[in-house]
Amino acid sequence: MRKSSLVVVLLALSAVPALAATESFHDVPVVDSKCAAKVASNPDEHTRACAMACSSSGFVVITPEKKILKLDAAGNAALSQELKASTKKDHLRADVSGDVEGDTLKVKSIKLL
Repeated sequence: MRKSSLVVVLLALSAVPALAATESFHDVPVVDSKCAAKVASNPDEHTRACAMACSSSGFVVITPEKKILKLDAAGNAALSQELKASTKKDHLRADVSGDVEGDTLKVKSIKLL
C-alpha cells in the first residue's frame, strides 16, 4: 500500500511542471541583464550596441506590468542572433512566448520587432 501511494504522489508531482501555461508577450522591451535595472524606466532608449556589448550577462524582457523576466539559455541565444542580424539602433522590442518559472522565462519563441 505504501509503495503504490508513493508512486501516485510522485506521478502527481512530476505532472505539475506540465501544467504551466505558456504566456505570450507582444511588443515588450528587451534589454541586457546588466543594464535592466538602470534602464527599466525608459528601456526604449537602451541601444542595440550596449545590448550587444553586455550580451554575456544575458537578456531580459520587461512586461507591461514592469516585471523583469530573465530569458533562459535558449532565449538568450535566439535573441543574440536576432540582434546580430538587426540594424535597429535602439527601441529594442520583441514578441516572445514561453513558460514563466519564477523570474525566468523559458522561451519557446522570440522575434525581434
